[in-house]
Amino acid sequence: MDGKPRASAWRKLAVSFKYCQSCGFPLKKDRQGGGTEADGSISIKYCSMCYKQGKFLTPSSIDSPQKMQAFCIDQMKSAGYNGLIAWLATRSIPRLERWRNH
Repeated sequence: MDGKPRASAWRKLAVSFKYCQSCGFPLKKDRQGGGTEADGSISIKYCSMCYKQGKFLTPSSIDSPQKMQAFCIDQMKSAGYNGLIAWLATRSIPRLERWRNH
């Protein structure tokens, strides 16, 4: 190797996500600073509510953007959010990286 970073390393450094790429939660509001990768490092893509030690925390039955949106709406409503606000906050889920190919 010639000492230069590989393209994949550059791509990882260049990509910065504002929102969790699983649920859409603003990453800057994550009290834990984000989810964690398998090696313990902070994830640049996912929040701590969705991702820990390199694995998604949502139930395995959540396998589509529609199911994820319904799950998040239920979670938000149980936390006291209005249903309309919860829907507005989750409507971008189908466009997030985790769900784009579903």
